[in-house]
Amino acid sequence: MRDFGRSDDPRVQAQLDRLARLSLPQGRLGLETIRALMERLGNPHRQLPPVFHVAGTNGKGSTCAFLRAMLEAEGYRVHVTTSPHLVRYNERIRLAGELITDAMLAEVLEEVLDAGEDLGPSFFEVTIAAAFLAFARTPADACVVEVGMGGRFDATNVLEPEALAACGIAALGLDHERFLLAPDNGVPTEPMARIAFEKAGIAKNGVPLVTIPQPDLEMQAITDVASRIGAPLHVAVAFPGYQLGILGHHQIANASLAVAMVQQQKSLTVSDEAVRTGLLATRWPARLQYLQAGPLTRMIESCDWLLDGGHNVQAADALARHFEAHRIFRQTGSKLPRYAIIGLLDSKDWRGFIDRIASHVCALVAVPVPGHDSASPLALAAYAFSRGVPIVHTSQSIEAAAHWHSSSGRPGEPKYGEVIIAGSLYLAGEALRLNDELPD
Repeated sequence: MRDFGRSDDPRVQAQLDRLARLSLPQGRLGLETIRALMERLGNPHRQLPPVFHVAGTNGKGSTCAFLRAMLEAEGYRVHVTTSPHLVRYNERIRLAGELITDAMLAEVLEEVLDAGEDLGPSFFEVTIAAAFLAFARTPADACVVEVGMGGRFDATNVLEPEALAACGIAALGLDHERFLLAPDNGVPTEPMARIAFEKAGIAKNGVPLVTIPQPDLEMQAITDVASRIGAPLHVAVAFPGYQLGILGHHQIANASLAVAMVQQQKSLTVSDEAVRTGLLATRWPARLQYLQAGPLTRMIESCDWLLDGGHNVQAADALARHFEAHRIFRQTGSKLPRYAIIGLLDSKDWRGFIDRIASHVCALVAVPVPGHDSASPLALAAYAFSRGVPIVHTSQSIEAAAHWHSSSGRPGEPKYGEVIIAGSLYLAGEALRLNDELPD
């Protein structure tokens, strides 16, 4: 799935256009291309401050946000690379606390694309090479690096043991099966064990490997990899008494992972005060985020607007748990309606997603995900109705869906409640753009 973004800066846009012309790897797995590319660039990945490397299916981005906040609370300057971006490509690369400038982004993208012109690198390989090049040229005290897909063959796994402070594994689930379950020799055959094996592929000899508690099968696969590689393995446990800056019970596990990674590494000193301050200060857009007043939310001012970019069954489970734990009431004491605007990629288990949230919404509008291969809004709406959502509709955009919600005039329903936009990070990015609420 391509996700190149647009830029108002013509220098950046010229390089994004070059990215868009790259062919997608057809089943190519391995680190040979990224290693060759890094060699041509002077191996910037060997010139980085201590790196915290995070893999997982769900929660790795939130874990990175917690890590960054704790390290910055200690006064450190922190580089971060995460994916995907929500609105602007610049969000993928943060230098010493600030999003990369357009000038530097254009410079490093051009340099990487020129260097790899005959190598056929992927979009993500170019992005990671550009991030590491920018990291190496900007003074900082630490790096936080999110794995893109899997771990063993992910472009970020070009990182070597000498660069790493700690590695972490967040929640696991089935995703990117075409790549992560591709036939291979010497790998587990059971799907979830294979997923765990691939994620644990970021482990390095002598570098602490921290995981949240995993089911027995996945835990055994991780343990086997850690033992074979020689990575000290630690299981993060829930911590008492810390307050978090982002919503969701599932964030406790992500925060616990980040805290354990900080505690197990030996490269930087991080005080308990910085841990507490950082956890409370953490922000991570499009993860159970209440939108501010803006052009989109003003379309239904009487409702709160909740945004979540979770795009698979595990994320839908977390969303359902949040709904159950945070039933919305007003002074009358009666339960208020939740109106859903849902869009998912066709490659995702959209039926499983709807199964988890259907009982928590009173009306659902299905929309396409702009610029991507979406699940059919008609199919989404029909399935939601079959799963008990009493009112369903389709629209061609978030704005049209909001207009339908505000003007449908359903008799007997209160004019307040909650609007939830969910199903895809790309849809979440569109909502932020429409609301003039750009991640910074």
